[in-house]
Amino acid sequence: MAKRPSPKRKPNRGNASQQPVVDAPMRIIGGQLKNKRIEYSGDVRTRPMKERVREAVFNLIGPSIKGKLAIDLFAGTGALGLEAISRGAIGAHLIERHVPTSKLIRANAEALELVDQVTIYAHNSFIWVKKELPNLPRTPWAVFICPPYEFFVSRAEEMEKQIRTLIESAPPESVLIVEFDSQFDGANLPDAENWDVRVYSPAHVGVYRTAESD
Repeated sequence: MAKRPSPKRKPNRGNASQQPVVDAPMRIIGGQLKNKRIEYSGDVRTRPMKERVREAVFNLIGPSIKGKLAIDLFAGTGALGLEAISRGAIGAHLIERHVPTSKLIRANAEALELVDQVTIYAHNSFIWVKKELPNLPRTPWAVFICPPYEFFVSRAEEMEKQIRTLIESAPPESVLIVEFDSQFDGANLPDAENWDVRVYSPAHVGVYRTAESD
């Protein structure tokens, strides 16, 4: 990475009134773009996945990310989708309803010369899933579902329906990754017995794999 800038401020996930905390500059942590910087505005609406958790997630997915289409439903900086491409995903659909943040995703994609491989939607992810899933290619997906933690409480029914729809719609050999915290019991995930749930406090990460193709 080039000369390190001053640390930027990163908010806690949850209530927007919480005070931001200082965090190191973000970067791609693996693959062809390893150590390339990702800009983060510090806006309290965006809570990037911690770097150690992102690394753990991609270790869990392993080389199976290659050839998959990444879908990040609460994209924030776009780090997960961009990381997926760096590690061999064929492209990424990045959904971020906060327009200024969606513009930051585009700036990051441009800086990493990945514009041709990403599609950015300034859209509500719950609506996007209903409208766009039927139009997606049947290439295996890698779906990242990492909303504000409190969505699993305040919007529990919508989250459950979204995750269930993705499980039922995903092509064979897809993988779904859900991030939540202790406010939510992973035993309440749809098809709960088939999730591999790990704890990287305060984050809990669940990984679900659809059946292999015949």
